[in-house]
Amino acid sequence: MASVTVELVSVERMMWRGEASIVVAQTTEGEIGVLPGHEPMLAELGDSGAVIIRPIEGNALVAAVQGGFLSVAKDKVTVLAEYAVWADEVDADAAQAMLDTDDESLHARGAAELMAIRRSSQS
Repeated sequence: MASVTVELVSVERMMWRGEASIVVAQTTEGEIGVLPGHEPMLAELGDSGAVIIRPIEGNALVAAVQGGFLSVAKDKVTVLAEYAVWADEVDADAAQAMLDTDDESLHARGAAELMAIRRSSQS
């Protein structure tokens, strides 16, 4: 099976590095799926989205992501996020509370976290 090296990095930590069959991310231009052999590109990540990584072995990994960039090179995909958290680390009640704030950044973070929870249950 063909694979591509993937790195998911947030400002706070290196979240994951390994081989995957596909990466799906929400960019400012819409959702994009990156398979091995994808043309090189650079895209801006949306303010409240999810990134899904399908490792060669194991279950899909879903992260809530807020801002940053998706870089696709010949044999590597790098997701550089301003904020990222795994869906299984999200406190749904706290994320819902963030949606009720007037702070745009917190509102977007809450939306991203709730979206990641929904996407992880679909994967």
